[in-house]
Amino acid sequence: MNKTLHGNILVNGSFIEAEIEFSDKIHSIKKLGPVNSKLSKIIPGFIDLHVHGGGGADIMENGNAAETISRTHARFGTTSFLATTMTAPFIDLEKSFLAMKKTFSSRGKKEARLLGVHLEGPFISSQKLGAQPDFARAATLKEIEKLNMIVPIKTLTLAPEVFNHMDIIKDLSAMNIMVQIGHTNGSYEDGVKALALGAKSFTHLFNAMSTFHHREPGMVGAALAHANHAELIPDLLHVHPGAIKAALRSIPNLYFVTDATSATGMPDGDYKLGSHIVHKCLGGVRLKDGTLAGSALTMDQALRNLISLGLSIAEASKRLSQIPAELIGLNDRGIIKEQNYSDLLVLNDDLTLKEIYIEGEMI
Repeated sequence: MNKTLHGNILVNGSFIEAEIEFSDKIHSIKKLGPVNSKLSKIIPGFIDLHVHGGGGADIMENGNAAETISRTHARFGTTSFLATTMTAPFIDLEKSFLAMKKTFSSRGKKEARLLGVHLEGPFISSQKLGAQPDFARAATLKEIEKLNMIVPIKTLTLAPEVFNHMDIIKDLSAMNIMVQIGHTNGSYEDGVKALALGAKSFTHLFNAMSTFHHREPGMVGAALAHANHAELIPDLLHVHPGAIKAALRSIPNLYFVTDATSATGMPDGDYKLGSHIVHKCLGGVRLKDGTLAGSALTMDQALRNLISLGLSIAEASKRLSQIPAELIGLNDRGIIKEQNYSDLLVLNDDLTLKEIYIEGEMI
């Protein structure tokens, strides 16, 4: 049976009073007039391209981790996402891919849609591990192809300056794998070259990469000067609000991710992140030495954080939904239009979530 929603709906970048008729996909959008202040705002579901875990589960744990993660993030408005692996030996990565295959193949009740994998490492610099375990190594297309046949790799983070990684960027792009530059100690020149070869974005901009100096701009400088896309963690711990604003002025299609760990949606305490034990406290997730290790951020909180920095709801929504969808080649999610999946969020006045729909299912 078809459902209907009536409210101030974000369509083509602006809110209008309208009524949506939908099942798993949107059948019609009937415009009724300008914004009606008495009605709730309705925006597209969030698309998170960087999710390690949630609800106490880590994607590297195998078992039913993917289902737990999908259900956890669905509660916070994430309607689709990329499961993000950690730097690990090939055998551990293969086990993780095999374990998430079922969730990728079939979305369960009250779960977010698993779109594929963000392979974050192991093809990174040992000088910029951040919270990644020390299993950095050279990329091989044979290994990537084998994993990609189990569950599609949509995004792959690599350090272009090590292990001759520049040489495989074109090959990865030809496989429809979006290359992101990250966990890198490369120079400004390395970043410019990688972009020219086909790298499309930067992984958690500012974090775990060579920093900006006015005589040695580093990878951050390459991103700010040349990138069209970059992901950034807006938990207001990983990146100062001033740096977020600088990135917004510099990178046209800056988008936002959670980099969420198993601690997301859970009380303070100890949790797993790959082979690490991390501690959640005071809203952050850290290693024993204090290094930030992913986050406990949810996408609905990301929306509120961005609006606190001065973004409009429409702009924040675009950077949490539309831009991520476009970047990985989705044309049926990320915006509200006819024939797109019915991934819809109804907001309360305080920007908390009133209703969540994933492919028409009310969560």
